[in-house]
Amino acid sequence: MSVRINDIAPDFTAESTAGTIKLHEWIGDGYAIIFSHPRDFTPVCTTEFGAVAQLAPEFAKRKTKVMGVSVDSVADHIKWKNDIAAFAGAPADFPIIDDTS
Repeated sequence: MSVRINDIAPDFTAESTAGTIKLHEWIGDGYAIIFSHPRDFTPVCTTEFGAVAQLAPEFAKRKTKVMGVSVDSVADHIKWKNDIAAFAGAPADFPIIDDTS
């Protein structure tokens, strides 16, 4: 099954830095962008997650939530958020999903 732009994504439940998330419930009546990177604490991933942190207010104006996915644990994601904020000058207030499995 492939998912294309404007398709309704399959619902799922996942552990994240914001607790347990049920995708469709979390999205609510707006839109969502789910983006992924291979690893926490890497320069490219930190830079790109930082760019999303800086843009978060613009997404919010458009009723769009963002969620990151990375293969590391929630505990690592929480530590990484400090690096992202320090680099970007903006807090990474969006959830990052634990994809260790």
